Amino acid sequence: MDNDNAIAGDPLALPHLLPPVPEHPSTVARFAALATALAGDRACWAPLVRYDAASRWYHRLRTGPGYEVWLLSWVPGQGSGRHDHGASTGLYTVLDGALTEEAGGGSRVLAPGALRLLAPGSVHEVVNVSLAPAVSLHVYFPGLTEMRMHPRSRAEPVPRDSLAC
Repeated sequence: MDNDNAIAGDPLALPHLLPPVPEHPSTVARFAALATALAGDRACWAPLVRYDAASRWYHRLRTGPGYEVWLLSWVPGQGSGRHDHGASTGLYTVLDGALTEEAGGGSRVLAPGALRLLAPGSVHEVVNVSLAPAVSLHVYFPGLTEMRMHPRSRAEPVPRDSLAC
């Protein structure tokens, strides 16, 4: 060893100086923890939120190997329509306001902190039936490649609390 480079090693190989790469979530529990952590980091998402009276607003907040995270806003009366997420598992949480979800013949109101998991192919509909805007965070794994719409049959009633005002 006759110079500093020989002592220090390859100057381009600096992995010991870099922060460790976070582990890719690999279970539903870890994706739920990711969603919960992002939901709690208001400074990360709140400045990005926009409201659009014509349609739901959305912004891809993060991507990782095999997943993506979306931020959505909903003004009163806006809804998703009945749909599924194809081969993707979906997990979402309400950040602000309230959303009503209709799935499996029933409906529920989701307030901030509520966490919902949707298996691939599960059909649901989300609507903001309140008088205030709402914001939600959605994680899809694998990343969302399709959103198939499922129109209601004539015989199928529209749930009362899914009607927009």
